[in-house]
Amino acid sequence: MSGVFSHDYNAFPFLVFSASHIAMIVLFAAAAALLFIFRKGLFRLDQKFRLYMFMLLFTLELLYHLWLYLGGDWDIAFTLPLQLCSISLVLCLVLLATKSSAVFQLVYYLGVTGALMAILTPELFLGFPHFRYFQFFITHNLIIWTSLYFVFVHQFRPTGKGMLHSFIFLNTSAGAAFFANKLTGGNYMFLSRKPENASLLDYFGPYPYYILTLEIASVFLFLLLLLPFKMIGKNKTGKAESA
Repeated sequence: MSGVFSHDYNAFPFLVFSASHIAMIVLFAAAAALLFIFRKGLFRLDQKFRLYMFMLLFTLELLYHLWLYLGGDWDIAFTLPLQLCSISLVLCLVLLATKSSAVFQLVYYLGVTGALMAILTPELFLGFPHFRYFQFFITHNLIIWTSLYFVFVHQFRPTGKGMLHSFIFLNTSAGAAFFANKLTGGNYMFLSRKPENASLLDYFGPYPYYILTLEIASVFLFLLLLLPFKMIGKNKTGKAESA
């Protein structure tokens, strides 16, 4: 394969916070704002819009695996859906198809946390205009956009119970990833070693202590994601009592 579908990692280098990286961060923010602005119109187009998001996510992930396979790089050590964002992507597909409130809780806490970290500090080795660059950022953006779509358009709300279930699900998935790493020599959920590129894990201590730090950080981030909705709920209660 050649050109933007090649496996020549030297031809399309990726640099963190380069112009192409910042462009995708801006795209993420702009699309998130548009979801909020046009939320009422999107509600009327809900079935079609969810179908479009589903097909885009599914197609991009399918093309990624096809690209790896045709290039001879598909390897069970890193292509199973056991990374946090891969798990979140599958959950997004289920959410878009079912509108399940229970699945929304998982997508909101796990998907937003994992995808946001991936967007800001991506483990990416192919830059603009390579296929992998677009596939990586669009799929990770879509994970968060899906969550925001259900918050803005369907008025779904994260809950404390949902946060607890998400933390349990996260650790159950980590257990599966740990055993997969032992069997395949992989590094699913970065439980075997830190990413090769610079990331937030560089500040979390050496292996294996950074795994405990990750547990603490996940609870903190989950609480941050829940906080705005708790504050909104308190404000509404206060207004109702003063009325």
